[in-house]
Amino acid sequence: MYHYVQKFHSGWAYLALLVIAIAAINAFSGWFSKREFTAKDKRIALFGLIATHLQLVIGFVLYFLSPKGLESFGQMEDAELRLTSLEHPLLNILAIVLITIGWSRHKKAVVSDLKFKSIFVFYLLGLILILARIPWNSWLSI
Repeated sequence: MYHYVQKFHSGWAYLALLVIAIAAINAFSGWFSKREFTAKDKRIALFGLIATHLQLVIGFVLYFLSPKGLESFGQMEDAELRLTSLEHPLLNILAIVLITIGWSRHKKAVVSDLKFKSIFVFYLLGLILILARIPWNSWLSI
């Protein structure tokens, strides 16, 4: 079962990254073109939020099924093990918190300019954190 969850987590990551990047680019475009925030813009940002939250849930399931999960705590001298069992989960949780903050701030904003700015800044920060802590060696070899 671990193998299937790992494949799903890796595959879904491509979709989540793509949707977050599209949401950030769309927000940047809307912010600098000074256009009105529409239902389409809201849906794009919402899909990014949902994709990352689903990725988080899948990641939690994988973490607790993984032989590299909780059992590897205390073995932090191994860089790859530290990345997959500590750095990757913590920074991705922080990234998803930032994305959620961007979504929440956009809902409170009244002006389209601030809606786009909130989504762009927080989604981009989340995307950068996610990309920074992907275990590239194991991800690309799957």
